[in-house]
Amino acid sequence: MYGAMANASEALDTYLYGYERFRKESGFTPAEQEIVFLTISYENGCEYCMAAHSTIADTRSGVPRAATDAIRAGARIDDPRLRALSEFTRAMLRKRGRPDQEDVDSFLDAGFSEKQILDILLAIAVKTISNYTNHIFDTPLDAPFKSREWKPADSTPRPQPADAK
Repeated sequence: MYGAMANASEALDTYLYGYERFRKESGFTPAEQEIVFLTISYENGCEYCMAAHSTIADTRSGVPRAATDAIRAGARIDDPRLRALSEFTRAMLRKRGRPDQEDVDSFLDAGFSEKQILDILLAIAVKTISNYTNHIFDTPLDAPFKSREWKPADSTPRPQPADAK
């Protein structure tokens, strides 16, 4: 993925800077960060990032396997705080940055902050850069992530508009 992004160094630089800032300054725990990244990758249908972040979640970030598996299946997370985080991230994506007040209230009621709403926006930006890069360049899955390989439920190629060339 980094090699593909290097074709546009400004894209790689933006990704790396934003990713680092999210990791270091969002106030989310490592487990919560993985919940955000997994939710975005699920919604964007990124096979590479779903496998990579599932592996990181399982081995380094302390995400309960049940939570990782729920996101991978498009199901509800049992843990109330992680569920609120994932559902708000999903609302931001599905509603194109226009969450309902109920979405915001549920997120804040779970103990998150208004600053973290913007941190989720940052995560959406950087993860979309990586997800789309993986889609465009069909990034092969690295061996360490093979055990958590993932395919979207609907992996049927989308038909192109009649006028697409």
